[in-house]
Amino acid sequence: MIRESISVFFPAYNDGKTIGDLVRRSFEILPQLTPDYEVIAVNDGSWDETAQVLRDLEAEFPGRFRAVTHEANRGYGGALRSGFAAATKDLVFYTDGDGQYDPAELRKLVERLGPAVGLVNGFKMNRNDPWHRVMIGLLYNKFARFIFGVELRDIDCDFRLIRRTVLEEISLKSTSGTICVELVKKLELCPYLVEEVGVHHYPRLHGRSQFFRIKALANTFFQLVRLWITLVLLPQVTGRDARLA
Repeated sequence: MIRESISVFFPAYNDGKTIGDLVRRSFEILPQLTPDYEVIAVNDGSWDETAQVLRDLEAEFPGRFRAVTHEANRGYGGALRSGFAAATKDLVFYTDGDGQYDPAELRKLVERLGPAVGLVNGFKMNRNDPWHRVMIGLLYNKFARFIFGVELRDIDCDFRLIRRTVLEEISLKSTSGTICVELVKKLELCPYLVEEVGVHHYPRLHGRSQFFRIKALANTFFQLVRLWITLVLLPQVTGRDARLA
C-alpha cells in the first residue's frame, strides 16, 4: 500500500453496458493500493443508459464516486481534459470506459512508480481488435511516434498513471484522440522519468469505437498536423533563428 492518494477516472461515451463493472472493479482494487482514493466518470454527452448507470453508482458509492457530465459530446480529448481537471488526488489514473482494459492492472503501474517517475504507461501485450483496427492502430502509432519523436512504445494505450503535479505543468488543447499524442509528448518533455508496463487488452463486447469513423479520423488528422506544427516545427524554427542571431 502506498501513501499517495489516487484519482481514477473513466471517459465514457455510450458505455452504459460496461462502465458500471469498471467502476465496481476499481473499488475492489483501490483499497488494496491506498486508503485515500476517488473514482470519477466523465459522461461525454452519451445518449444511451450511461447517465442512469452513473446516477446509480453515485448512490452506491456515496462520497467516493462522482460523475462529470457534458450535455453535448466534446470529443475524447474534451473528456480527458475534464477528467484531469476533476481529479483531486496525488496520482491520476485513467482508462477508457469501454471495458477493453482491466482496472485491476493498475497495481502493475503503481509498482513501477518511483519518486522520479512522472508517468507509468501501459502497453498492449496483445491487441484484441478486428484486423483492420489493429493495422490502422499500428500504422498510426508508428507514424505519430516518428513525426513527434516520442519514445513511448504505445501512444494508443489509454492505461496511464500520472502524477498530478506533472499534469499541472502542462496545458492540453486537443479535443480529439490526438490528445494522447499531445499528452505523451508534453510529459516526455518534462524532467521526469517514464516507465512502461505490459497490460492485457480485451475485445470490445459492446458499442463501437468513436475513433475509427471518417469524420473522427479527419478531425484527428487535422489536429495532429496542428499539434506537429506547435510541438515540433515551431520549436525547431525558433531554435534555428536563435542560433543564427
